[in-house]
Amino acid sequence: MAAALQQTPITFRSRSPPSAQLQSKPTIKLSLSSNLKLSKLTIKRLPRRRGGGASGARMADSAAGSYANALADVAKSNNTLEQTSADVEKLEKIFSDEQVLGFFTNPTVTEENKRKILDEIAKSSSLQPHVANFLNILVDMKRIDLIKEIVKEYELVYNKLTETELAIVTSVVQLESQHLSQIAKKVQQLTGAKNVRIKTVIDPSLVAGFTIRYGNSGSKLIDMSVKKQLEEITAQLDLGDIQLAV
Repeated sequence: MAAALQQTPITFRSRSPPSAQLQSKPTIKLSLSSNLKLSKLTIKRLPRRRGGGASGARMADSAAGSYANALADVAKSNNTLEQTSADVEKLEKIFSDEQVLGFFTNPTVTEENKRKILDEIAKSSSLQPHVANFLNILVDMKRIDLIKEIVKEYELVYNKLTETELAIVTSVVQLESQHLSQIAKKVQQLTGAKNVRIKTVIDPSLVAGFTIRYGNSGSKLIDMSVKKQLEEITAQLDLGDIQLAV
């Protein structure tokens, strides 16, 4: 199933400031230099093992979470959570290109060349200085391969800090803004969340209609697609062998 992920700028926010706080355990402190007043970027160093499998995946997730928390700490200190979230979404699109990711994870490419491309990306995407410097740190520490996982982890951190519910709406064509607004309000009613963010996915296989996935790791699903209806009709018509009386 080929689905194209798109970001839809629809957010319902409360007027009261978010109270949720996330804490990390610092072991390494790296300074991010920029014109902004920045705090220390704190990253928990984890041992790098060559083993794969489930344990290797868990270690990668843990490392990505440490980097995501460190970036969120800097964003909180500068009061740039929203802007940093927007920058992270830009990184998600940029590094979804396997050629781009392959360039930065290629050990034969020098760090100098990688930094030059990072500078170009930062300028063309108008990234904030601390986000651009964060990418350079990932290159320095040879953890740029975790960028996709870091993006996912940052989104979770951001959602928790801002008490935001993420809903992924999948449809055949891009839905109108008013329809997405209605969906966001419905998700807000169902979850009681203060804020709701909508992301859209285009999936032609649905035939028509749409689906809404929300909750912890997308655990809840509302399926209003024609594909689902057709599957249900097919199941109902699957009557097995029928003997006709002569």
